[in-house]
Amino acid sequence: MHTPVTIIGAGLGGLTLARVLHVHGVPVTVYEAESSPSARAQGGLLDIHDYNGQLALKAAGLLDEFHAIVLEGREALRILDRDGTVLLDQADDGAGGRPEVPRGDLRQVLLDSLPAGTVRWGHKVSRTRALGEGRHEVTFADGATVVTSLLVGADGAWSRVRPLLSTATPEYIGKSVVETHLFDADTRHPAAAKAVGGGMLIAPSPGREIFAHREKGDTLHAYVGLSEPQDWFAAIDFADAATATARIAQEFDGWAPELTALITGSDVPPVLRPLYTLPPGHRWDRVPGVTLLGDAAHLAAPNGEGANLAMLDGAELGEALAAHPGDIETALTEYEQVMFPRSAETVIDEMPGIDSPHNTAQGLIDWFSGKGQ
Repeated sequence: MHTPVTIIGAGLGGLTLARVLHVHGVPVTVYEAESSPSARAQGGLLDIHDYNGQLALKAAGLLDEFHAIVLEGREALRILDRDGTVLLDQADDGAGGRPEVPRGDLRQVLLDSLPAGTVRWGHKVSRTRALGEGRHEVTFADGATVVTSLLVGADGAWSRVRPLLSTATPEYIGKSVVETHLFDADTRHPAAAKAVGGGMLIAPSPGREIFAHREKGDTLHAYVGLSEPQDWFAAIDFADAATATARIAQEFDGWAPELTALITGSDVPPVLRPLYTLPPGHRWDRVPGVTLLGDAAHLAAPNGEGANLAMLDGAELGEALAAHPGDIETALTEYEQVMFPRSAETVIDEMPGIDSPHNTAQGLIDWFSGKGQ
Protein backbone atom coordinates (compact mmCIF):
# COMPACT_ATOMS: atom_id res chain seq x y z
CA MET A 1 0.00 0.00 0.00
CA HIS A 2 1.55 3.26 -1.11
CA THR A 3 -1.09 5.63 0.30
CA PRO A 4 0.00 6.73 3.79
CA VAL A 5 -2.66 6.28 6.44
CA THR A 6 -3.51 9.35 8.52
CA ILE A 7 -4.76 8.59 12.03
CA ILE A 8 -6.24 11.25 14.29
CA GLY A 9 -5.74 10.36 17.95
CA ALA A 10 -2.94 8.55 19.81
CA GLY A 11 -5.12 6.58 22.19
CA LEU A 12 -4.96 2.81 22.46
CA GLY A 13 -7.06 2.20 19.34
CA GLY A 14 -5.19 4.58 17.08
CA LEU A 15 -1.81 3.34 18.28
CA THR A 16 -2.81 -0.31 17.81
CA LEU A 17 -3.80 0.49 14.23
CA ALA A 18 -0.51 2.29 13.69
CA ARG A 19 1.48 -0.64 15.08
CA VAL A 20 -0.31 -3.28 12.99
CA LEU A 21 0.19 -1.17 9.87
CA HIS A 22 3.87 -0.75 10.74
CA VAL A 23 4.23 -4.53 11.16
CA HIS A 24 2.86 -4.92 7.62
CA GLY A 25 5.06 -2.18 6.21
CA VAL A 26 2.26 0.31 5.59
CA PRO A 27 3.23 4.00 6.01
CA VAL A 28 1.27 5.74 8.76
CA THR A 29 1.24 9.04 10.64
CA VAL A 30 -0.66 9.69 13.87
CA TYR A 31 -1.67 13.24 14.83
CA GLU A 32 -2.36 13.84 18.53
CA ALA A 33 -3.65 16.98 20.27
CA GLU A 34 -1.67 16.38 23.46
CA SER A 35 1.74 18.02 23.54
CA SER A 36 3.64 14.90 24.63
CA PRO A 37 3.09 11.33 25.89
CA SER A 38 3.21 12.63 29.47
CA ALA A 39 0.95 15.65 28.96
CA ARG A 40 -1.75 14.15 31.20
CA ALA A 41 -2.41 11.13 33.36
CA GLN A 42 -3.72 8.20 31.31
CA GLY A 43 -6.27 6.80 33.73
CA GLY A 44 -6.38 3.70 35.88
CA LEU A 45 -6.28 -0.03 35.36
CA LEU A 46 -7.66 -1.81 32.32
CA ASP A 47 -8.67 -5.45 32.18
CA ILE A 48 -7.48 -6.66 28.78
CA HIS A 49 -9.63 -9.58 27.64
CA ASP A 50 -8.44 -12.73 25.93
CA TYR A 51 -11.28 -12.54 23.38
CA ASN A 52 -10.63 -9.03 22.06
CA GLY A 53 -7.89 -6.83 23.55
CA GLN A 54 -5.31 -9.60 23.73
CA LEU A 55 -6.13 -10.67 20.17
CA ALA A 56 -5.32 -7.12 19.09
CA LEU A 57 -1.99 -7.22 20.93
CA LYS A 58 -1.20 -10.56 19.30
CA ALA A 59 -1.82 -9.03 15.88
CA ALA A 60 0.49 -6.19 16.92
CA GLY A 61 3.21 -8.64 17.98
CA LEU A 62 3.23 -7.26 21.52
CA LEU A 63 1.96 -10.07 23.75
CA ASP A 64 5.29 -10.47 25.57
CA GLU A 65 5.47 -6.74 26.28
CA PHE A 66 1.88 -6.86 27.48
CA HIS A 67 2.50 -9.73 29.89
CA ALA A 68 5.48 -7.83 31.31
CA ILE A 69 3.23 -5.00 32.56
CA VAL A 70 0.41 -7.15 33.99
CA LEU A 71 -0.22 -6.49 37.70
CA GLU A 72 -0.50 -9.90 39.29
CA GLY A 73 -3.45 -10.56 41.57
CA ARG A 74 -5.58 -7.69 40.33
CA GLU A 75 -8.29 -9.94 38.87
CA ALA A 76 -9.48 -10.53 42.43
CA LEU A 77 -13.04 -9.29 42.89
CA ARG A 78 -15.05 -8.30 45.96
CA ILE A 79 -18.73 -7.35 45.86
CA LEU A 80 -20.02 -5.61 48.98
CA ASP A 81 -23.43 -4.46 50.08
CA ARG A 82 -23.73 -0.82 51.07
CA ASP A 83 -23.53 -1.81 54.74
CA GLY A 84 -20.13 -3.41 54.14
CA THR A 85 -21.33 -7.02 54.03
CA VAL A 86 -19.09 -9.03 51.71
CA LEU A 87 -21.27 -11.10 49.39
CA LEU A 88 -18.52 -12.20 47.03
CA ASP A 89 -14.79 -12.52 47.68
CA GLN A 90 -13.19 -14.06 44.61
CA ALA A 91 -9.43 -14.51 44.62
CA ASP A 92 -7.23 -14.17 41.56
CA ASP A 93 -6.06 -17.72 40.89
CA GLY A 94 -4.12 -16.73 37.81
CA ALA A 95 -6.47 -18.60 35.49
CA GLY A 96 -8.63 -15.64 34.50
CA GLY A 97 -8.72 -14.19 31.01
CA ARG A 98 -8.79 -10.50 31.97
CA PRO A 99 -5.44 -9.48 33.45
CA GLU A 100 -5.15 -5.89 34.64
CA VAL A 101 -2.58 -3.42 33.36
CA PRO A 102 -2.11 0.32 33.90
CA ARG A 103 -3.51 2.21 30.91
CA GLY A 104 -0.47 4.49 30.77
CA ASP A 105 1.94 1.55 30.69
CA LEU A 106 -0.01 -0.11 27.89
CA ARG A 107 -0.03 3.09 25.88
CA GLN A 108 3.73 3.37 26.36
CA VAL A 109 4.24 -0.18 25.09
CA LEU A 110 2.43 0.79 21.90
CA LEU A 111 4.34 4.06 21.55
CA ASP A 112 7.68 2.31 22.05
CA SER A 113 6.79 -0.15 19.27
CA LEU A 114 6.52 2.60 16.64
CA PRO A 115 9.34 4.31 14.76
CA ALA A 116 10.32 7.74 16.03
CA GLY A 117 8.24 10.47 14.43
CA THR A 118 5.20 8.28 13.75
CA VAL A 119 3.19 10.30 16.29
CA ARG A 120 3.08 14.04 15.71
CA TRP A 121 2.33 15.62 19.09
CA GLY A 122 0.65 18.98 19.63
CA HIS A 123 -1.63 18.68 16.58
CA LYS A 124 -5.14 19.56 17.72
CA VAL A 125 -7.68 19.19 14.91
CA SER A 126 -9.96 22.16 14.38
CA ARG A 127 -11.87 20.82 11.39
CA THR A 128 -11.96 18.26 8.60
CA ARG A 129 -13.49 18.46 5.13
CA ALA A 130 -13.99 16.27 2.10
CA LEU A 131 -12.15 17.18 -1.09
CA GLY A 132 -13.75 14.53 -3.29
CA GLU A 133 -12.55 11.20 -4.70
CA GLY A 134 -11.83 9.87 -1.20
CA ARG A 135 -9.43 12.66 -0.27
CA HIS A 136 -9.83 14.70 2.92
CA GLU A 137 -8.19 17.78 4.39
CA VAL A 138 -7.44 18.07 8.09
CA THR A 139 -6.89 21.53 9.54
CA PHE A 140 -5.09 21.93 12.86
CA ALA A 141 -5.47 24.64 15.48
CA ASP A 142 -2.25 26.34 14.35
CA GLY A 143 -3.56 26.64 10.79
CA ALA A 144 -1.46 23.84 9.34
CA THR A 145 -3.20 21.35 7.06
CA VAL A 146 -2.68 17.83 5.77
CA VAL A 147 -4.41 16.14 2.84
CA THR A 148 -4.86 12.38 2.91
CA SER A 149 -6.46 9.63 0.86
CA LEU A 150 -7.14 7.53 3.97
CA LEU A 151 -8.29 9.24 7.15
CA VAL A 152 -9.07 7.33 10.37
CA GLY A 153 -10.80 9.00 13.30
CA ALA A 154 -9.48 7.46 16.50
CA ASP A 155 -10.13 10.69 18.36
CA GLY A 156 -12.63 9.62 20.98
CA ALA A 157 -16.03 10.80 22.13
CA TRP A 158 -15.82 14.29 20.64
CA SER A 159 -14.28 13.20 17.37
CA ARG A 160 -13.60 15.88 14.76
CA VAL A 161 -13.57 13.20 12.07
CA ARG A 162 -17.01 11.73 12.86
CA PRO A 163 -18.98 14.58 11.16
CA LEU A 164 -17.57 13.42 7.82
CA LEU A 165 -19.59 10.24 8.27
CA SER A 166 -22.39 10.84 10.73
CA THR A 167 -24.50 13.56 12.34
CA ALA A 168 -24.62 11.66 15.64
CA THR A 169 -23.30 13.40 18.74
CA PRO A 170 -22.69 12.00 22.24
CA GLU A 171 -25.53 12.31 24.75
CA TYR A 172 -25.24 12.37 28.54
CA ILE A 173 -26.33 9.02 29.98
CA GLY A 174 -27.73 10.46 33.20
CA LYS A 175 -24.77 9.35 35.28
CA SER A 176 -21.40 10.82 36.24
CA VAL A 177 -18.51 9.40 38.20
CA VAL A 178 -16.31 11.21 40.68
CA GLU A 179 -12.76 9.90 40.78
CA THR A 180 -10.67 9.76 43.96
CA HIS A 181 -7.22 8.41 44.84
CA LEU A 182 -5.97 7.15 48.20
CA PHE A 183 -2.19 6.76 48.45
CA ASP A 184 -0.22 4.43 50.79
CA ALA A 185 -3.56 2.84 51.46
CA ASP A 186 -2.52 -0.10 53.64
CA THR A 187 -0.91 2.21 56.21
CA ARG A 188 -2.87 5.46 55.81
CA HIS A 189 -6.32 4.11 54.85
CA PRO A 190 -6.37 0.55 56.25
CA ALA A 191 -10.16 0.13 56.46
CA ALA A 192 -10.68 1.15 52.84
CA ALA A 193 -7.70 -0.96 51.75
CA LYS A 194 -9.13 -4.02 53.49
CA ALA A 195 -12.53 -3.45 51.88
CA VAL A 196 -11.04 -3.24 48.39
CA GLY A 197 -8.76 -6.22 48.88
CA GLY A 198 -6.15 -7.14 46.30
CA GLY A 199 -8.05 -6.31 43.15
CA MET A 200 -11.41 -4.70 42.43
CA LEU A 201 -14.30 -3.73 44.69
CA ILE A 202 -17.88 -3.14 43.55
CA ALA A 203 -20.49 -1.74 45.94
CA PRO A 204 -23.65 -1.12 43.88
CA SER A 205 -27.08 0.27 44.75
CA PRO A 206 -29.84 1.87 42.67
CA GLY A 207 -28.72 5.40 41.82
CA ARG A 208 -25.44 5.24 43.74
CA GLU A 209 -22.41 2.96 43.44
CA ILE A 210 -18.71 2.72 44.22
CA PHE A 211 -16.09 0.91 42.16
CA ALA A 212 -12.46 0.80 43.28
CA HIS A 213 -9.20 -0.74 42.06
CA ARG A 214 -5.97 -1.45 43.85
CA GLU A 215 -3.38 0.03 41.52
CA LYS A 216 0.42 0.15 41.57
CA GLY A 217 2.25 1.58 44.54
CA ASP A 218 -0.40 0.76 47.18
CA THR A 219 -2.86 3.20 45.61
CA LEU A 220 -6.65 2.85 45.66
CA HIS A 221 -8.44 4.45 42.72
CA ALA A 222 -12.19 4.84 43.21
CA TYR A 223 -14.99 5.69 40.80
CA VAL A 224 -18.02 7.01 42.69
CA GLY A 225 -21.08 6.80 40.45
CA LEU A 226 -24.18 8.96 40.88
CA SER A 227 -27.30 9.00 38.74
CA GLU A 228 -28.11 12.72 38.52
CA PRO A 229 -28.65 15.29 35.77
CA GLN A 230 -25.74 17.51 34.81
CA ASP A 231 -27.36 20.53 36.48
CA TRP A 232 -27.13 18.68 39.79
CA PHE A 233 -23.36 18.36 39.45
CA ALA A 234 -23.04 21.91 38.12
CA ALA A 235 -24.36 23.16 41.47
CA ILE A 236 -21.32 21.63 43.22
CA ASP A 237 -18.13 23.70 43.25
CA PHE A 238 -15.50 21.12 42.35
CA ALA A 239 -12.86 23.86 42.52
CA ASP A 240 -13.39 23.68 46.31
CA ALA A 241 -12.19 20.15 47.00
CA ALA A 242 -13.37 19.97 50.62
CA THR A 243 -16.87 21.22 49.82
CA ALA A 244 -17.23 18.93 46.79
CA THR A 245 -15.99 15.91 48.73
CA ALA A 246 -18.42 16.56 51.56
CA ARG A 247 -21.33 17.01 49.13
CA ILE A 248 -20.63 13.75 47.32
CA ALA A 249 -20.09 11.88 50.58
CA GLN A 250 -23.45 13.16 51.81
CA GLU A 251 -25.12 11.10 49.09
CA PHE A 252 -23.67 7.96 50.69
CA ASP A 253 -24.89 8.69 54.19
CA GLY A 254 -25.54 5.42 55.99
CA TRP A 255 -23.08 3.41 53.93
CA ALA A 256 -20.31 1.51 55.70
CA PRO A 257 -17.45 3.83 56.79
CA GLU A 258 -14.86 1.69 55.01
CA LEU A 259 -16.73 2.46 51.77
CA THR A 260 -17.34 6.16 52.36
CA ALA A 261 -13.65 6.47 53.22
CA LEU A 262 -13.00 5.94 49.51
CA ILE A 263 -14.61 9.37 49.08
CA THR A 264 -13.64 11.28 52.21
CA GLY A 265 -10.11 9.90 52.39
CA SER A 266 -9.05 11.00 48.92
CA ASP A 267 -5.54 12.41 48.80
CA VAL A 268 -6.32 14.42 45.67
CA PRO A 269 -9.24 16.72 44.80
CA PRO A 270 -12.25 14.78 43.46
CA VAL A 271 -12.53 14.81 39.66
CA LEU A 272 -15.93 14.88 37.97
CA ARG A 273 -16.34 12.71 34.85
CA PRO A 274 -19.72 13.06 33.09
CA LEU A 275 -20.50 9.97 31.00
CA TYR A 276 -21.78 10.05 27.44
CA THR A 277 -22.88 7.60 24.78
CA LEU A 278 -23.57 7.51 21.06
CA PRO A 279 -26.89 6.04 19.90
CA PRO A 280 -26.90 2.24 20.29
CA GLY A 281 -26.09 0.56 17.01
CA HIS A 282 -24.50 3.74 15.62
CA ARG A 283 -23.36 3.23 12.02
CA TRP A 284 -22.96 5.15 8.80
CA ASP A 285 -23.04 4.62 5.06
CA ARG A 286 -19.68 3.98 3.43
CA VAL A 287 -17.88 7.22 2.61
CA PRO A 288 -14.74 6.83 0.48
CA GLY A 289 -11.41 7.36 2.21
CA VAL A 290 -12.52 7.70 5.84
CA THR A 291 -13.61 5.57 8.80
CA LEU A 292 -13.73 5.58 12.62
CA LEU A 293 -12.68 3.28 15.44
CA GLY A 294 -13.15 3.04 19.20
CA ASP A 295 -15.17 5.70 21.00
CA ALA A 296 -15.31 7.83 17.88
CA ALA A 297 -17.36 5.02 16.30
CA HIS A 298 -19.27 3.44 19.18
CA LEU A 299 -18.96 5.39 22.43
CA ALA A 300 -20.89 3.58 25.17
CA ALA A 301 -21.34 3.74 28.93
CA PRO A 302 -18.32 2.21 30.73
CA ASN A 303 -18.66 -1.57 30.64
CA GLY A 304 -15.09 -2.85 30.67
CA GLU A 305 -15.05 -3.25 26.90
CA GLY A 306 -14.22 0.22 25.56
CA ALA A 307 -10.43 0.00 25.40
CA ASN A 308 -10.57 -3.63 24.32
CA LEU A 309 -12.93 -2.88 21.44
CA ALA A 310 -10.88 0.14 20.34
CA MET A 311 -7.74 -1.98 20.16
CA LEU A 312 -9.52 -4.78 18.30
CA ASP A 313 -10.96 -2.20 15.89
CA GLY A 314 -7.46 -0.91 15.27
CA ALA A 315 -5.96 -4.35 14.75
CA GLU A 316 -8.70 -5.55 12.41
CA LEU A 317 -8.65 -2.34 10.38
CA GLY A 318 -4.89 -2.60 10.06
CA GLU A 319 -5.07 -6.21 8.92
CA ALA A 320 -7.84 -5.42 6.43
CA LEU A 321 -5.79 -2.60 4.90
CA ALA A 322 -2.72 -4.83 4.69
CA ALA A 323 -4.79 -7.59 3.05
CA HIS A 324 -6.11 -5.24 0.35
CA PRO A 325 -3.12 -3.02 -0.51
CA GLY A 326 -4.60 -1.75 -3.75
CA ASP A 327 -8.21 -1.41 -2.66
CA ILE A 328 -8.87 0.89 0.29
CA GLU A 329 -12.65 0.73 -0.08
CA THR A 330 -12.78 -3.06 0.07
CA ALA A 331 -10.66 -2.94 3.22
CA LEU A 332 -12.84 -0.31 4.90
CA THR A 333 -16.05 -2.12 3.95
CA GLU A 334 -14.71 -5.41 5.31
CA TYR A 335 -13.70 -3.73 8.57
CA GLU A 336 -16.99 -1.87 9.11
CA GLN A 337 -19.15 -4.92 8.33
CA VAL A 338 -17.57 -6.70 11.31
CA MET A 339 -17.19 -3.69 13.61
CA PHE A 340 -20.81 -2.44 13.44
CA PRO A 341 -22.58 -5.58 14.76
CA ARG A 342 -19.84 -6.31 17.30
CA SER A 343 -20.14 -2.93 18.98
CA ALA A 344 -23.95 -3.13 18.98
CA GLU A 345 -23.89 -6.57 20.62
CA THR A 346 -21.57 -5.30 23.35
CA VAL A 347 -23.99 -2.52 24.30
CA ILE A 348 -26.86 -5.02 24.56
CA ASP A 349 -24.73 -7.22 26.81
CA GLU A 350 -24.01 -4.56 29.45
CA MET A 351 -24.47 -5.05 33.19
CA PRO A 352 -27.63 -3.68 34.84
CA GLY A 353 -27.64 0.12 34.69
CA ILE A 354 -27.16 2.23 37.80
CA ASP A 355 -30.88 3.04 38.00
CA SER A 356 -31.95 -0.58 37.69
CA PRO A 357 -33.55 -2.15 40.79
CA HIS A 358 -31.15 -5.03 40.10
CA ASN A 359 -28.14 -2.74 40.66
CA THR A 360 -27.47 -4.29 44.05
CA ALA A 361 -24.73 -6.55 45.33
CA GLN A 362 -26.92 -9.64 45.04
CA GLY A 363 -28.32 -8.52 41.69
CA LEU A 364 -24.80 -8.11 40.33
CA ILE A 365 -23.79 -11.54 41.59
CA ASP A 366 -26.87 -13.02 39.92
CA TRP A 367 -25.93 -11.26 36.67
CA PHE A 368 -22.37 -12.60 36.82
CA SER A 369 -23.74 -16.09 37.51
CA GLY A 370 -25.95 -15.87 34.46
CA LYS A 371 -22.91 -14.90 32.42
CA GLY A 372 -20.94 -17.89 33.71
CA GLN A 373 -18.41 -15.71 35.50
